[in-house]
Amino acid sequence: MKLFLDSAITDEIKHSLEYWDLDGLTTNPKHIKNSGKPFFRVIEEIAGLFSGTDKPVSVEVDPHLTDWEKIVEQGVKLSKMSPNFVVKVGASESGFKAIRELTQLGIRTNATLIFSVSQAWHAARAGAYFISPFIGWKEAYGESTTTFILEVAEMLERHEYDSQIIAAAIRNSRQITDVALAGAHCVTAGLAVYQESMQNPYTVHGEKIFQAAWDETPSEDS
Repeated sequence: MKLFLDSAITDEIKHSLEYWDLDGLTTNPKHIKNSGKPFFRVIEEIAGLFSGTDKPVSVEVDPHLTDWEKIVEQGVKLSKMSPNFVVKVGASESGFKAIRELTQLGIRTNATLIFSVSQAWHAARAGAYFISPFIGWKEAYGESTTTFILEVAEMLERHEYDSQIIAAAIRNSRQITDVALAGAHCVTAGLAVYQESMQNPYTVHGEKIFQAAWDETPSEDS
């Protein structure tokens, strides 16, 4: 399973590339806002960070757009900014139409805000390169996500669609485990979620035991 960072903050991206050899990046309008920079400035900076690699970077079209032709127009513009850019389009009738048209133009797309298997199916039929089912948002409103990724993965395999699953809106280590076992091709989460997933209180406890043993071991000079 590939590790994608969900962020538009360049310092976080640089850290993740250096320490984790990040596999890809996902952004959304909220992340762009949190970067504190204008849209095109920040995505140009991000394009520079991934230049010379084949790592995909999902960049979302204006979420106000409801006309599929306008979505395609902006998607084409974004795709020309970097060979790494994958055009992110929200799940809707117009969105799926735009994904189909962009795919026919040879432009990779990421169908986002996927909350059901039927939406994932429409995205796959339209030719979406990535499909992003949201986990954390569903759980926040009391919905079970135990089989969600598994069902999407089974649908793709059974009907031989090529779309890859990016498990999105991941909030903790347990969710990373669940989506990995369910068959997600990629996972995307924030910096803090990944850093927390690298830790465990038992690891800290064990390190203290070993540190104490190290300190109590006789030195070569004793």
